[in-house]
Amino acid sequence: MALQLSPSIGRFNLSVRSRPVIVTRRINTFAILSQPRSEPINWVEATSSFFDEDRRPIMLFDGVCNLCNGGVKFVRDNDRNKRIRFEPLQSEAGKMLLRRSGRAPDDISSVVLVEKDRAYIKSEAVLKIMEYIDLPFPQLAFFLQFVPLFLRDFAYDNVANNRYAIFGRSESCEI
Repeated sequence: MALQLSPSIGRFNLSVRSRPVIVTRRINTFAILSQPRSEPINWVEATSSFFDEDRRPIMLFDGVCNLCNGGVKFVRDNDRNKRIRFEPLQSEAGKMLLRRSGRAPDDISSVVLVEKDRAYIKSEAVLKIMEYIDLPFPQLAFFLQFVPLFLRDFAYDNVANNRYAIFGRSESCEI
């Protein structure tokens, strides 16, 4: 596209000329997708048995992360009524529940709280877990919900992305 200014009787006339632009892109193939299954799996139905006899929510956590294991111990110590169950993200049940939550089965980047009808991730999961444990954490969660989600998740992501460097990792799940 080119602009031309041409003077005519003390004024400038503006005319636009365009010429065709040819864009070529090179496409790299990083992965080949397998053929889709004839019937997609409904992960909510496939994992509904987790909530048949025990309706308590399930906290999914990184089983080799020292910070996450410490968080699970903290929640257990402050959950006298045993209102939350725990499952490592790396377990088969954890992978199935991740799929139920709409996440990839190998995504261990966030704590996830899975309830019968809903799942929470990142800072929302932390706040929801705080609502289940003993005082004063439900009240603290109430006030923290007024912090905008993008700020809470920004802080969460900074800790989560550096958790192994700061807190280390173990060879296997301690819980």
